[in-house]
Amino acid sequence: MKPGFATAIGLAVALTLVAAGGFAQSAPVANSRVTPSLMQNSTDAGLDERLARDWGLRPEEWARYRQLMQGPLGIYSPNLDPLTVLGIEARSDEERNRYAELQVQAESRRVGKTLAYQRAYDAAWKRLFPGQQRVNLPGARAPASGNMGPGRLAVFVKADCQPCEQRVRQLQAAGTAFDLYMVGSRQDDGRIRQWATQAGIDPARVRARTITLNHDGGRWLSLSLPGELPAVVREVNGQWQRQ
Repeated sequence: MKPGFATAIGLAVALTLVAAGGFAQSAPVANSRVTPSLMQNSTDAGLDERLARDWGLRPEEWARYRQLMQGPLGIYSPNLDPLTVLGIEARSDEERNRYAELQVQAESRRVGKTLAYQRAYDAAWKRLFPGQQRVNLPGARAPASGNMGPGRLAVFVKADCQPCEQRVRQLQAAGTAFDLYMVGSRQDDGRIRQWATQAGIDPARVRARTITLNHDGGRWLSLSLPGELPAVVREVNGQWQRQ
């Protein structure tokens, strides 16, 4: 065999082996691209299942909530909780009643936890700083401690509530001093600021503290007053009454 021909054959064999080796090495890489995706899907499914369980919902109900939030409701009200979403979009009275009961139970648990922590905070303050004036924990004070003076109005409102905005505008136009509490704010200051802007609350009055903006923190439920929001209430002889 001629030397040049043998060299050509050797080169061809070498190139074939390199290509084969490269192909063999590429297979695990392809598999590695699939595995994280499968793991992510499994993680997402597990998270959805846990979140559904936290809200007392079945997996199919959680899936419907996620689907509804992709539509107009999610655009208009992106911060609604799952029970409110499903309750608004209920397909029957039975569904609506179910979600209403679940929400009442959830709110009751949340308020109970808030009040329990407030009691623990109060006890810790007395234990660590006996004899000193107690400092209220922001966002977890008793309803009466939110008012700045005897007889001062407390106004409870919520998002997506046109009557709430109208009532606040009326009070502000009359020059009334009041403490505003937003129910369902989720301790998000941005939600309160956005609502106050929509309602036309004068920032100068907030700075002067003739109007204060506060998270509800379970106060409204703790008052156990009848009726819907908005609610304008005042403490009279130790009792809270709607005005």
